[in-house]
Amino acid sequence: MRVALVHDDLVQAGGAERVTACLHDLFPQAPLYTSIYDPRGTLPCFATMDVRTSFLQRWPLASHRLHKLALPFFPAAFEEFDFSNYDLVLSCTTRFAKGVITQPETCHVCYCHTPPRFAWRPNDYFVGSPHARLLTPFMRGMMRDLRVWDIASSQRVDYFAANSHNVARRIRKVYRRESTVIYPPVQTSRFLPAPAHEIGPHFLIVSRLVGYKRVDLAIEACNQLGLPLRVIGTGPEEAALRRLAGPGVTFLGRVPDGAVAAEMARCRALIFPGEEDFGLTPLEAMACGRPVVAYGAGGAVETVVDGVTGVLFAQQTPECLGAALQVVGTLPTPPGALRAHAERFDTASFMRQMSAFLDEALEQHRRTYQMPLEWTSPDRPEDLVGRFR
Repeated sequence: MRVALVHDDLVQAGGAERVTACLHDLFPQAPLYTSIYDPRGTLPCFATMDVRTSFLQRWPLASHRLHKLALPFFPAAFEEFDFSNYDLVLSCTTRFAKGVITQPETCHVCYCHTPPRFAWRPNDYFVGSPHARLLTPFMRGMMRDLRVWDIASSQRVDYFAANSHNVARRIRKVYRRESTVIYPPVQTSRFLPAPAHEIGPHFLIVSRLVGYKRVDLAIEACNQLGLPLRVIGTGPEEAALRRLAGPGVTFLGRVPDGAVAAEMARCRALIFPGEEDFGLTPLEAMACGRPVVAYGAGGAVETVVDGVTGVLFAQQTPECLGAALQVVGTLPTPPGALRAHAERFDTASFMRQMSAFLDEALEQHRRTYQMPLEWTSPDRPEDLVGRFR
């Protein structure tokens, strides 16, 4: 079977990129199509794959730092790819990858992390961007056109999988399409609990430093309570967050995966203050045997069991988060129970579910494609015209 993978862009090392790398493990010989590829900014494993980029790779405007300025050109970048020689196209997307054009006999399955934030939640997407003011005059017309394209391109997908029930509801609302929920994979083998005497008093954030992640909320709460906080990650908000931080906040920048796991295993608890589509980071912390303090919305409510594996706080205010930080220390949270909860989302489970889903989708697509179309002739020509009004 000839298989192609498609991903929005390879310019960072986030959860969506880890899912795509996992999908490549299912089809190790499959080429990976993407708009732009920055080997220095994304996961090292992509360097061993057959990565095929679009014309945007050659545009200075679409560099890692400026790629949001190229937003209107991404649809064309994906529509130019030729998938006529493939039996299965598997796209993994938060934005444009589902817009590829395939032949009728090709089965297109989309693993959707969310309908794109730039179109449907633009405040989330552009907040904190240094180029937001440049984009503002063009936003209104551009967003309208991209929403139209996004809905139209969603109809090119034969079968949707969603990374959470939260996202499945968004897909139903925006695209009027049903989807199968398959939770993203957590590589629990990469994370191990630390000995009790190595657990520190500090809290931990692991995040890209962009506005909608609400790292500012965690900093303000820890400032008010005098609690130590360590922050892993970089992004356009870093300078502003450093100015906000009190003496107890330490910025570690971008660190290797092994160091992230070590930091998670030794923190008092992980803080997850933004509203996410799903969020792998809380489960990675639980695999290390550490509880999570998370905003009680979005994907976190599907992974954090309030009062058991962590604490959910109801309002995005420093006071509400601060109260949750004080409660989490009183929870009876044995590391083994937290890790057992995380293992329910392990990579092996994802692989089994995704393989079964793809087998069913391919078989259904084969039956549908081979089934002859029925045609009922109208009694009068005007009846035919009426069908298309």
